[in-house]
Amino acid sequence: MRDKETEHPNKQSPEKLSLEKASSQKTQFPALLFELDSFLKELTTRPGVYRMIDANEIVIYVGKAKNLKNRVSSYFRKSGQSPKTIVMVGQIAKIEIAITHTESEALLLENNLIKTLKPRYNILLRDDKSYPYIFLSDKDDFPRLAFHRGARNKKGRYFGPYPNGHSVKSSLNLLQKLFPVRQCEDSFYKNRSRACLQYQIKRCKAPCVDLVSEEEYAEDVRHTVLFLEGKSNQVIDELVTGMEQAALKLEYEKAAINRDQIASLRRLQEKQYVSNEKGDLDIIAIDYQQGVACIQVFFVRDGLNLGNKSFFPKNAQHQSISELLSAFIAQFYISSSKSDRFVPAAILVSHPFDDRQTIENILYEQSGHKVAIKDKLRGERARWLQMAQTNAQTALMSRLSNRASVVKRFEDLQDALKMESMPERLECFDISHSSGEATVASCVVFDQSGPLKSDYRRFNIDNITPGDDYAAMHQALTRRYRRFSQLPGRKDESQKSGAHKIAAKLPDLLVIDGGKGQVKQAREVMQALQITSVQIIGITKGEGRKAQLDTLLLSETNEKVILPSNSKAMHLIQHIRDEAHRFAITGHKNRRAKARKTSQLEKISGLGPKRRQQLLRQFGGLQEVTRAGVEDLAKISGISKLLAQKIYDHFHH
Repeated sequence: MRDKETEHPNKQSPEKLSLEKASSQKTQFPALLFELDSFLKELTTRPGVYRMIDANEIVIYVGKAKNLKNRVSSYFRKSGQSPKTIVMVGQIAKIEIAITHTESEALLLENNLIKTLKPRYNILLRDDKSYPYIFLSDKDDFPRLAFHRGARNKKGRYFGPYPNGHSVKSSLNLLQKLFPVRQCEDSFYKNRSRACLQYQIKRCKAPCVDLVSEEEYAEDVRHTVLFLEGKSNQVIDELVTGMEQAALKLEYEKAAINRDQIASLRRLQEKQYVSNEKGDLDIIAIDYQQGVACIQVFFVRDGLNLGNKSFFPKNAQHQSISELLSAFIAQFYISSSKSDRFVPAAILVSHPFDDRQTIENILYEQSGHKVAIKDKLRGERARWLQMAQTNAQTALMSRLSNRASVVKRFEDLQDALKMESMPERLECFDISHSSGEATVASCVVFDQSGPLKSDYRRFNIDNITPGDDYAAMHQALTRRYRRFSQLPGRKDESQKSGAHKIAAKLPDLLVIDGGKGQVKQAREVMQALQITSVQIIGITKGEGRKAQLDTLLLSETNEKVILPSNSKAMHLIQHIRDEAHRFAITGHKNRRAKARKTSQLEKISGLGPKRRQQLLRQFGGLQEVTRAGVEDLAKISGISKLLAQKIYDHFHH
């Protein structure tokens, strides 16, 4: 069953058309699906959270209010409403209310509901991953430095957060050169009999084989901690003293090491220090153009600039900068777990916003220290805020430029394939395996913003003849699209209720990486599932695997189409094909590596680790176990006749 949006004959989405229509009729709301007057009459004036729900029982908007009656009533005024509000109100079937004691409790509840439900009309912060940290263990005699992302429940110290994984890895690489504290995994460290390559290149002092004393190693750890705390000057002073003492003792090699460390630290200070800043602060700037917002966050910890990160909140259209900034800061810092997000003592923002005092109070309760959010700045802080604002503007212009380029490619694709309307969603499939081993199919999705990675999927292919790409493609497509089948007794995924679920969508165009055989499989699957609204094309490599010779195959007519090498439509198809190929290969390699690390014995139920070890020791390896008969296997202690038969059957059937 095709989604209504994909059937629209115009190039614009129905929601955009509705907004345009609403903007010309601001004084008229669509017919409401519930009795408004009686609801508003009985509504409380206390603080709380309201959830707007549509006819499919899906929450489309969550909001908070000091006074629920006044706030909810404001959506139904006859004038002064934004087009977005008019469209949203027309979809309301009911409104649910949660009363809270205070406005702060309402803000917390609203934040949790937005993160959980992801309502269509709320401003959404797309930040699914937690921030990375540098972790220093403290349970070992020779502590380890490591990259860490996720819950901070291990015993040790955490330094950060850093804006991205690259920043952490760069810092760890630098620390290895400055202070050779080990970074290897504990399993590797505990099983060494001789020093590894890191010792040879002077990036570790080999504590694994006792080539460094605990006292000397502890000094390196202490210097590392001081550096990560932003106390580089103290480290430099100590290194200078150590260099002078070593020179007096004629230990010139040690003095030279200290000299190089001092020089490296001085160069690093020049790059990373924020002038006149000693503590922790975040700098947040926002820029808004053409319905798209970019929020730039700079992280400063102990006077060190750890880098920056760009955010592009979803559903930013028709929102004020104040509303965007308030929603972002609430979602970014306020969490249900105190360990989720580090909150600095100062947050510098480019614009004033509502709820500042409320958010400060909540952050104080969450972090245990006073938090000041400031927008009126002078001097050095004002210059840093201006730098963040410039970064936000630059990132937004780049985003808008790229977005316009992608839309132009979609328009050219519509013309090249003579489609009735511009496609809004493309899906591409590819198969990857090694001589039939660990077959994986990939499905990647593009929309008019580019790759939609949250909708990417992989399918582990089983129960086919190894190496049969046609069967693999058939299985993957069937598993992907059977939820949309119009056969009797099946429900469209979009009809399933549930506030936390977003309706699935069919693509306008299905791209198959392959020739006639693969395209035929796609056509047969769609016919079997009675899905007729999806156009199918294949793309095959040209002679010599040259991109300019790639060929398109139209499913309906089996006609081959060769587009010019400078065709934007061809570039779009090649982009999604290459992305599907990359995604499939990555999945295949991961599956193959996992299979090769897993012993065949682990797949036999009833055969635990001790019995597996016993078998391998008694027979001298897996190969001999596979050759053994039932009687031979049953002779091993702990292996019953029944279990021996299961082991034999596993390898011989």
